[in-house]
Amino acid sequence: MNDRDDFRPLMRSRRRATITNAKTETSKLGNGATSEVKSPQNKQESGNFQLKENNKRKCDRHDQMRCHQMQESLLSSASSFKNYRGILNWCVVMLVLSNARLFLENLLRYGILVDPIEVVSLFLKDPYSWPAACLVIVSNVFVLVAMYTERKLAMGSISEKVGLMIYIFNLTVILCFPVMVVLKLPSITPIGGAFALGIYTILFLKLYSYKDVNRWCRETMQVKARSLSRSQSCPSTPSMPSNKHVSYPGNLSLKDIYYFVFAPTLCYELNFPRCESIRMGFLLRRLFEMLLLTQLLVGLTQQWMVPIIRSSMKPLQEMDYTRMTERLLRLAVPNHLLWLIFFYSFFHSSMNFAAELLRFGDREFYRDWWNSETITYFWQNWNIPVHKWCLRHFYKPLVRRGASKLLSQSAVFFSFGFLPRVPGQCSSQDVQTLGVHGDDGTDPTGVVCGQVSTR
Repeated sequence: MNDRDDFRPLMRSRRRATITNAKTETSKLGNGATSEVKSPQNKQESGNFQLKENNKRKCDRHDQMRCHQMQESLLSSASSFKNYRGILNWCVVMLVLSNARLFLENLLRYGILVDPIEVVSLFLKDPYSWPAACLVIVSNVFVLVAMYTERKLAMGSISEKVGLMIYIFNLTVILCFPVMVVLKLPSITPIGGAFALGIYTILFLKLYSYKDVNRWCRETMQVKARSLSRSQSCPSTPSMPSNKHVSYPGNLSLKDIYYFVFAPTLCYELNFPRCESIRMGFLLRRLFEMLLLTQLLVGLTQQWMVPIIRSSMKPLQEMDYTRMTERLLRLAVPNHLLWLIFFYSFFHSSMNFAAELLRFGDREFYRDWWNSETITYFWQNWNIPVHKWCLRHFYKPLVRRGASKLLSQSAVFFSFGFLPRVPGQCSSQDVQTLGVHGDDGTDPTGVVCGQVSTR
């Protein structure tokens, strides 16, 4: 009992020492957290940190209130903004409204002038006499002459010089004969004569390409024959050609040449890219567009352009330059509209209709001429069939013979000024179609003799 009383003061002193040490190490906060007892140096660092935090919060508040920054105006060339769809829509609306006003003004002043019977009279003066149609039918004679000349050249019955003379005579008559008929025959109408002359011009370009490609194939066969005769190795048995692909001289047939005559291209190939089938929906849409746009062209010409041209006769006779300029400016809008309708009707609707009917695969009849930044780019891309022909059969042969590019371009421009384009520099796609003679049977323009064209 006394021993326990003796130990009580010692235990109390130990408990007091433990409580005192705990109070000196930590102090309890009101929210239950503990805070270490800091030295004066630690207090200064915490004050600096708190000051930085306050400054950062102030900067964030100023950034949120800021409304200016470095930037360019949207219509400036230095701006990266390129979405002008709203402005384009606005221009279209203004164009429709202005043309609608002109159309109503024309109706109120002249009435309805559209007359389909008058259009028929432009093609036919005498219902029983069709001179333009007869002139087009006669063109078959020149097609047959070209085919039989190529057959004789392939068999070796005539020499290359004789064949060249026949082609020169045939192509010269193609150019001169229809002109003489149109000038001398009074019964032919201007529209019918222009149509016949256009057909003969296209036929001239097609037969020229037909002559060149077959000549390249003969040259390729001669090169291969000489190489085999020099090497004393026995040639392997040639594999039978597939029914889908034609090799020279198997292409010299009526079916082949008339397919080329009606195909929407001016450049001949032994094996054209062909579609698997005819899409009737696509074909009917193109036919509907052709009929609708043709009627629209005729109606706009009769209703809009003819009255302006008639009213321009008097200023032209009196040489009133102010009124002449005003009449020309009035013609600018309908002329531009008619040109756009004609482009879509001919290069898209008509040529796609013919291509779909013949299952012709290459439908690149035009490129993005509407994005043209230069005149050269426009002339190179709005009429691709003529561009390819000039590049393949005129421009490149001149360059290979040593003529400079500038001289070749000038020669093409002055020689083919009557055509709706002139070639310029070759694009990357054009360069890919231009090769050299080799063992793979390719001619200088990428035409494959006896193989499928890789163009």
